[in-house]
Amino acid sequence: MHASPSFRASTIDGRRKGACLFCQEYFMDLYLLAELKTISLKVTTVDMLKPPPDFRSNFDATSPPILVDNGLAVLENEKIERHIMKNVPGGHNLFVQDKEVATKIENVYSKFKLMLMKGDDHSKQVLLSVLRKIDEHLGQKKTRFLTGDTLCCFDCELMPKLQHIRVAGKFFQEFEIPAEFENLWRYMHHMYLLDAFTQSCPADQDIINHYKLQQGTKMKKREELETPSFTTSIPASVQVE
Repeated sequence: MHASPSFRASTIDGRRKGACLFCQEYFMDLYLLAELKTISLKVTTVDMLKPPPDFRSNFDATSPPILVDNGLAVLENEKIERHIMKNVPGGHNLFVQDKEVATKIENVYSKFKLMLMKGDDHSKQVLLSVLRKIDEHLGQKKTRFLTGDTLCCFDCELMPKLQHIRVAGKFFQEFEIPAEFENLWRYMHHMYLLDAFTQSCPADQDIINHYKLQQGTKMKKREELETPSFTTSIPASVQVE
């Protein structure tokens, strides 16, 4: 089976991977399946300011992520997720059912966005409370990932958001995930070791520009010319197996 997803390109150079969370989530899902040799994967990034003519003619004004599976185009986020789960070989193994995990991670991004907007102590404490619950869950499970020792859809959903929290939270609001959340940091360490994450992860500069554009500001020219950097360190105090 051949899968050809189109993902948003960088808003800085129009070529490398952009900072769309849904794009990275589905990129990770499909990359994991490609590693298992259940599919062949060809990823295309699309500059939405200057989309190629064939993209315009095929998809009009539709914005990525878009999945083309053996000629069938799947356009909406929920439909892409359902298609991977039901139609892509091995996809059903990624989409485990775990209501507890789903509940724990569902508000991470909304609380992060609120903290970015307000930047006050209360919004930071609310975000910390959500992250603490995930840290405690991982401590109780004693597994590498959210539901066990193998990656699932919840990990592909959560980790891109944690990366945005690390990079944009620090840049805009001096927010940092506390080193005392050792289970969460160990989890991130394991994710940083996976090709599925590193190959799909946008550069720090693209994550920052993603939120600058939302705020109606732009990167300075020298920032646009910076060599892309990727934050993957963890606190020295955190013990990893």
